[in-house]
Amino acid sequence: MPASVITPPGSTLHDGVREACDRVIQLLLLNLQKLVYNRGAPNLADTPPRPVPFLDALKCHVRELCVETLRLERKRFLWQHQLLGLLAVYSAPHCATDALFFLLTLARTQEELALATQLYAVLSSCLVDLLPATVKTCVCQIHAGRLPEPQMIQLFRNLALVV
Repeated sequence: MPASVITPPGSTLHDGVREACDRVIQLLLLNLQKLVYNRGAPNLADTPPRPVPFLDALKCHVRELCVETLRLERKRFLWQHQLLGLLAVYSAPHCATDALFFLLTLARTQEELALATQLYAVLSSCLVDLLPATVKTCVCQIHAGRLPEPQMIQLFRNLALVV
């Protein structure tokens, strides 16, 4: 088990503490979910939806969140994947397409690639035209020359696998 910020290397965490931490994270994610999905679409007469500062601060870290999620560490990747989905809905459409692009580009195994398809399944139920927008993001990244050749090859392989 890797060392964490809570325990020094070599020591273990009591199961009760681990379960309590798991419960706290689940409650935090539930609260974030309520904040994201209860925002609604603003009308001209309405005041703009309340911002969620935590998610606003995460917008520029989509790639890092995808990288950490793809590490598939214990339960952590499940929380990160859920957080990625909430961030994508909150900051749609750009965070949604960027998250899918990064997962498709960086996934190296079938298990990792499944995270991209699972995220798409969740997001496509509430975001219209997600697939064409994601393809457009992928093409724009390729045309801009932002992908090293190995990542471009991985992206094409993964696209072929999911299509």
